[in-house]
Amino acid sequence: MTSFHYRLAACVLSAALASPALASPGAHGPNGEHLDNQVSGAGGGLARLPDGSVNVPKLAQRRMAIRTLMAQEAEHPLTVELNGRASIDANAGGRVQAPFSGRIEPGPAGLPVAGQQVRKGQVLARIRPVDGAIERGNQAAQLADLRANRTMLASRVKRLESLEGTVPAKDIEAARAELASVIGRERAVAASIGGVENISAPASGVIASASILNGQIVESREVLFDIVDPARMLVEALATDVSLAGRISEATLLQSPSVKLTLLGGARALRDGALPLNFRASGGDLGLAIGQPVTVLAKLRTTVKGIALPAEALARNPANETVVWIKSGAQRFIALPVEAKALDAKTVVIVKGLSGDNRVVVSGTALINQIR
Repeated sequence: MTSFHYRLAACVLSAALASPALASPGAHGPNGEHLDNQVSGAGGGLARLPDGSVNVPKLAQRRMAIRTLMAQEAEHPLTVELNGRASIDANAGGRVQAPFSGRIEPGPAGLPVAGQQVRKGQVLARIRPVDGAIERGNQAAQLADLRANRTMLASRVKRLESLEGTVPAKDIEAARAELASVIGRERAVAASIGGVENISAPASGVIASASILNGQIVESREVLFDIVDPARMLVEALATDVSLAGRISEATLLQSPSVKLTLLGGARALRDGALPLNFRASGGDLGLAIGQPVTVLAKLRTTVKGIALPAEALARNPANETVVWIKSGAQRFIALPVEAKALDAKTVVIVKGLSGDNRVVVSGTALINQIR
């Protein structure tokens, strides 16, 4: 290579080192200010620049799966978050209580456990009545009297039937009726002493809770089982705005976006200063447990103007402010503090801090936010 070529290469290299890195135009803040000014000290690798922006080389962007989206303002339905709790659907589940005080005995298939599938009418358990010593003694004495009366009345009916034709028919019928009454009373008292009553499932579903053991003594009205249909449950949310029920168009669960919520209505009486709103949850196995706290995202008929973005586009800066990252150049990214509202379980709407026509990072935001 000649000396001329060496001098030419040196000039090109000197000019390249002296020229500043160019940033793509167009990045600006919510008030129209330009954000693509040159920053001194920008390196060629991953780095947090002095002004708080981040330098990410193209190769690193591909490895981090950085994806951006052009921000556009539009009208979006306003969404509110409500605290709720999952409960049993009264038309799809049920609660089994003890009809009287007694001792629990297993049914034909044993005692069911929590999580077991049952069908409507299935015998879940048997209960044998138990009473105190005095009550049992009185019932036993009453049963002995009834058995003695039954024997006497049976003999009387037999004697009157043998005299049929000479004894008025009405006397025979009266004796038979009295005998039938005594037999019924005897059976009722005998059942209360040593009889067993079957406890059946009021609905098909899954045993949500079971709180009995073989031989356990339970009191009248004590809860034995809760049965729930995993595909049909209720969600009760609390709202402080009494007019909110009339403005809800649709709702979803923050924890389970695939669950469909149908508003059944709002109560007309406040509970602890809040109005209960009932939703029916459906859509396959909901994955909800009775009493589980949930967050209901209720979409209203009123709208708000803003920029819709995926929820993963949001991050937190060191000051714990909500920010989004926008791309201001080929390798430069800037964090903008914003104010966001939830639109649904996966989408937020930026209502303040971000203007349209900015290229916003919607994938890989957390990785950019960690660069120091």
